[in-house]
Amino acid sequence: MKLSGKVAVVTGGARDLGRAISVKLAAEGAKVCLNYFDNPDDAQKTLEMIKAEGGEAIAVQGDMTKAADVKNLFAKAAEAYGGKVDILVNVVGGLVGRKLITEQDEKWYDFIMDVNMRSVFLCTREVVPMMPAGGSIVNFSSQAARDGGGPGASVYATAKAAVMCHTRAMAKELGPQGIRVNALAPGMINTSFHDRFTKPEARENLHHTAPLRREGNASEVADLVCFLACDESSYITGTNIDINGGVLFS
Repeated sequence: MKLSGKVAVVTGGARDLGRAISVKLAAEGAKVCLNYFDNPDDAQKTLEMIKAEGGEAIAVQGDMTKAADVKNLFAKAAEAYGGKVDILVNVVGGLVGRKLITEQDEKWYDFIMDVNMRSVFLCTREVVPMMPAGGSIVNFSSQAARDGGGPGASVYATAKAAVMCHTRAMAKELGPQGIRVNALAPGMINTSFHDRFTKPEARENLHHTAPLRREGNASEVADLVCFLACDESSYITGTNIDINGGVLFS
């Protein structure tokens, strides 16, 4: 198994992309500490899926925009699995809602930036002292960071662009310690995110205009995360990898 002996922390690891990633990393031998925010049933189901595959995992509730909750997450991971974290996957984030610039206020701006960027900052800061050489951090940006997003998604797109830049900065800063940092920029992936925020006609149009003529699957994203987490990608760092079926090239 590619990740045998590794410890992974996955924020937002209980559903959709996070669930697929948690299950994949565990299936490849990693001991997984998955974080969830407000749905223990989702977390429990993910744990059951991991255990059914013979994997090992724990679930820790927490708000990744709060420093105290972030500290608790990594403390629980250390307590369960021996004090080191080899892999951090920062999945937490989201569009939350759509508002035009004239509808936004400072509270809205702060919330979207906190969920998408502050969470990455806090978790990265917390994990570095625990991460040995050979460690890997995988962040989640978005296709919106490349193209500015759709109507009402300006703050979300801006936050995800900040994640891209932070990824490059951390790759430079942490590279001398043997820690790699990369990010993914997913396009249309078949998850509840697009069930909630993308119009059905836009999704249908993708099937006629995207080069691959389909949406992506969460399992395909999880496979890419696993590649970036394992030694097969040992000379890849500072990259922001598009996974969008050819809809947008960077």
